[in-house]
This record gives sequence, structure tokens and C-alpha cells, in this order.
Amino acid sequence: MAALDAVTLAAIVGLMLAENRLSRANQTALAARGAITPDGDVWPWMAALYPMSFLLMGAEGIWRATSAPAPDATSWFVAGLLVFGAAKAVKYWAIRTLADRWSFRVMILPGLPLIRTGPYRYLSHPNYVGVAGELIGAAMMMTAAISGPVMCAAFGVVLWGRVRFENRVLRLLVSRSEAGM
Repeated sequence: MAALDAVTLAAIVGLMLAENRLSRANQTALAARGAITPDGDVWPWMAALYPMSFLLMGAEGIWRATSAPAPDATSWFVAGLLVFGAAKAVKYWAIRTLADRWSFRVMILPGLPLIRTGPYRYLSHPNYVGVAGELIGAAMMMTAAISGPVMCAAFGVVLWGRVRFENRVLRLLVSRSEAGM
């Protein structure tokens, strides 16, 4: 099971790196188009906790698999893989819907309306639902009984701050567009 945990962690890191590359490309393009990056974002905390969460859960999973493998580790892995896959589907649907407006940073293009199609018809923050599911699914896949709940809780606090920040920014944007500014 340790080898499976290592391969799983490597796949998760690979996906993170690909998403980071897309985000950076979109951020560069957004900045060139005049996007505004509002102050007060919790992004630095997210940028540290997100990859750290997966690395800690992966390390715990590898350690558990080599020291005292759980008898039901395969069931946890399969369940976690399903949660992780569903979470990625939601996240990638949000990314596809936002297209070149998606990035890790909150960047606002003045004058453009909010996107209310795709998963945004149903949820205000589908990308964050996907991120939460990724963390929960990874914790399950890795049988990370300690680091999983701790890192999910820590990231949840930061994510809550991010949602509050983004909602504040979006409310300001909507009120300005309704006022004709």
C-alpha cells in the first residue's frame, strides 16, 4: 500500500502543478487585460496550506502503510478515490466555466458581469467545494487519520476567510455595476 500512496501523492502533486501553471498563465493574461487584485486576500495562507496538506497526508499514508497497515485501507482508498474524483470533476467544471478568468488569486476584470452559468448556477463557490472534496478524498485515500482531519480543519478555516473575502469583493463589484460605475 505504501507504493500506492506514493503514486497517489505523485499524481496529486502533478495535478497541482498543472493547475498552478494554468493559474499563472491566466493571472498574467488577466493582469494584461487590466484585472484588479483586491487587497486583504488570505491567498498566502492558502498557497502554503494547500500543498502542505497533501504532502503531510501523503507522508502519513506512506508511514502507516509501512508500519502498521490498516486492514480496511483498500476500502478507504477506493472511497477516497471516488470522493477525490467527484471533487476534481466539480473543480474542473468550475475552471472550464470561468475559462481564462480562473486563477488561484482573486482577480476582477472591471466591467465584466459575474459568471452565472455552469456550476455557478447552483453554487456560489463550486471551485472551493471541489477543493474541500480533494482534501477529504486525499485524506481517505491515504488513511491519514491524524493529518487528514487536522489539515482539512486548518484549510477549512482559511477557506472560510477566502469565501468571506471573495463575497465582499463580489458584492462590491455587483453594487458598482448596478450603480453604473
